[in-house]
Amino acid sequence: MNWKRWKSQSTADKMFDILNHLILVVITIVCLYPLYYIVIISFSEEVAGTYFYPGKFTLEGYKAVFKDSRIWLGYFNTLLYVVGGVLFSLVLTLPCAYALSRKDFVGRKVITGYLLVTMFISGGMIPTYLVVQNLGLMNTRLLIILLTGCGVYNIVVARTFFAVNISDELLEAARMDGCGNAKFFIKIVLPLSKAICAVLALWIGVGRWNSYFTEMIYLRDEMKYPLGLYLRKVLWTVESLLELVNQQNAEGGLVSATVSEQVKVASIMQYVVIVCSTLPMMIIYPFLQKYFAKGVMVGAVKG
Repeated sequence: MNWKRWKSQSTADKMFDILNHLILVVITIVCLYPLYYIVIISFSEEVAGTYFYPGKFTLEGYKAVFKDSRIWLGYFNTLLYVVGGVLFSLVLTLPCAYALSRKDFVGRKVITGYLLVTMFISGGMIPTYLVVQNLGLMNTRLLIILLTGCGVYNIVVARTFFAVNISDELLEAARMDGCGNAKFFIKIVLPLSKAICAVLALWIGVGRWNSYFTEMIYLRDEMKYPLGLYLRKVLWTVESLLELVNQQNAEGGLVSATVSEQVKVASIMQYVVIVCSTLPMMIIYPFLQKYFAKGVMVGAVKG
């Protein structure tokens, strides 16, 4: 805090600053508490009664998760889908966006309009499913990467970035030195576009990392499941065990110690898997955050 500025402020300005800081503190607590709660539950022996500090410390949940080979396979598949999807999408998005940003590109308005229509009118799930089935891509890892493709919104943001930052004078100077369009794009445009590349990679990567619905539709082999589907299976297992316990209690029967222990471990496992699935993105994001803010603001300057 700037104390000189604070002393020179009027009482009304001071009250306004204090109120703003209090609101920001409340918002921060509301946003961070769910993450904090998930972490402390993952290290606690009991889920019930744990709200602000960990209960009895245990690593049983982490041991049970890391012993399951499916989580490591899920990590591998998710990383494959994220890396492959990001690279494939950038290879399609960046050249397309750059071409549409050049004023001398014939038909760019027509192509842009055609692409914008697809943002509001899509083929739908069933036609897409039939196309995938006819192409013989069902239950393949390649399909998940191909479906990432390039989003029209990403093309529009990247096009705006190129239009603002890559001037016509720069292209003319490169042409005078004998630089063609392809060489200019690779040698000059891409090095100057690290910010928008980082933004697109972050958007695509986070979306692909958290995805599970698309994989649930098109994948049948559990060996190809991403981490999101494994988390769904863990949650389904917990719900099934809880229903079994509730049914036995309703019938007046005794719940065996084995079932009770399974319910306890499974309840903790769902929080452990959430921690394991979100931790990589939380580690990567701070390194891309500066590019994220810059790229989004530049992409929003001009339509």
